[in-house]
Amino acid sequence: MTRSTNARPTAGTDGAGGAVVPVLAFAGIVVAVMQTLIVPVVKDLPRLLDTTPGDATWVLTSTLLSGAVATPVMGRLGDLHGKRRMLVASLSVMVAGALLSALTDDLLLMIAGRTLQGFAMGAIPLGIGLMRDLLPPERLGSAMALMSSSIGVGGGLALPAAALVAQHYDWHALYFGAAGLGVLAIALTLALVPESPARAPGTFDLPGALGLSAGLVLLLLPLAKGGEWGWASGTTLGLSGAAIVVLLLWGLMELRVPAPLVDLRTTARREVLLTNLASIMIGVSFFVISLVLPQLLQLPASTGYGLGRSMVVAGLCVAPLGVTMMFTAPVYARLSARHGPKATLVLGLSVIGAGYAGGLGLLDAVWGAVVISFVVGAGIGLAYASLPALITGAVPASDTGAANGLNTLMRSIGTSVSSAVVGMVLASTANPVGGVEVPSMHGFRLSFVIATAAVAAGLVLALFLPGRRPSNSPRPHAGGGEDAAAKDAEQALRGPVPA
Repeated sequence: MTRSTNARPTAGTDGAGGAVVPVLAFAGIVVAVMQTLIVPVVKDLPRLLDTTPGDATWVLTSTLLSGAVATPVMGRLGDLHGKRRMLVASLSVMVAGALLSALTDDLLLMIAGRTLQGFAMGAIPLGIGLMRDLLPPERLGSAMALMSSSIGVGGGLALPAAALVAQHYDWHALYFGAAGLGVLAIALTLALVPESPARAPGTFDLPGALGLSAGLVLLLLPLAKGGEWGWASGTTLGLSGAAIVVLLLWGLMELRVPAPLVDLRTTARREVLLTNLASIMIGVSFFVISLVLPQLLQLPASTGYGLGRSMVVAGLCVAPLGVTMMFTAPVYARLSARHGPKATLVLGLSVIGAGYAGGLGLLDAVWGAVVISFVVGAGIGLAYASLPALITGAVPASDTGAANGLNTLMRSIGTSVSSAVVGMVLASTANPVGGVEVPSMHGFRLSFVIATAAVAAGLVLALFLPGRRPSNSPRPHAGGGEDAAAKDAEQALRGPVPA
């Protein structure tokens, strides 16, 4: 027997709410740390693992692929069998993968460990779903905003810490640290976060999960490896074509399944579709700054444009990206309470665009990199914070985990596209310096132009989102005013109401 999908917080869960938000946000930050910790040693991986540069890239690609597959799957499993249970499972697999990576110098074992770590990506939509199920309405909007932004917060804060460890200690310590953080997140979740009472009807769509997994692997693999294989090579084009065919067949199959992995009819709703498309553009813009600024800061001054800073200093200069995202969550709550999550998304995209466009003239100084990180971080924080409110307010309560999992996947696809495109741009515009090809200032500027264009496309999509009118149900007054995103979450129980 399935339990009611309309379950709302009880007195007991209200009392737990004080711990729910920080614990779930911490779990999201742990996931971001897992992703970021390898960045400082990426250029040294061929030497550390005794392999070729091409094979070493699989350490990054494997996490991308497993995370893309795990995100919607774990979201749906959470809807069916309990979101806390699946959150703990995701973090447990991550810990196992981190320990495996910490104990090996073998390439294949390292890839296996990083593949297991990718499963942690499911923690973000699961955390958002738990917040919707457990928190009172007046706290929901800002809490979901913080959870959504945690992936950026953790990445920004972890980069200098990981750089410090990599520069002064054995790089394996990075993975021992990630495993320790994962164990702590599991313990806190079990101790302080109650299980959600909400359950979705139906059974798990295994054929749908396998079909989506195959389609995503075929789609993301050429994006990640196209620069190495050649964008016009038979392998790249063949895998891309196969991805289109597999995903089309998967979509047709999902439309005929009583309890699909992803409800495509709900996903096709105007609000959900446009939000997911805008999420891809936000993912592109988020990753451009992460790729460009650390390289520019660490290039030697002898190039004529490099800023000649150490790995640790470069990480500290980019850290404001994550810090600002963390502090925009309460700002988002106030803005959304007054104007709604659509307006906050539009504002966030506008700030990101201003950061990139204005940043084109600030790339020749360290302080300019810091300013760019602050401005773009503030915009991405507002934009990321808006996404779960828009998604949650447009889908039934029983589909919260799967729908937010799909939205998180869209962001991941955006970062994959960004990595592929910017990597190609930097490689094709590189200059020889001392017999070594290094990225040029033209390539950095062109990458910023690409980010600005992606943000502009996301802004156009956001402007076409429908507005939402507030629910007429009585609500308790909450400190600084009520959050419209929380109203949207409850309104979703009755279905979306376009303005």
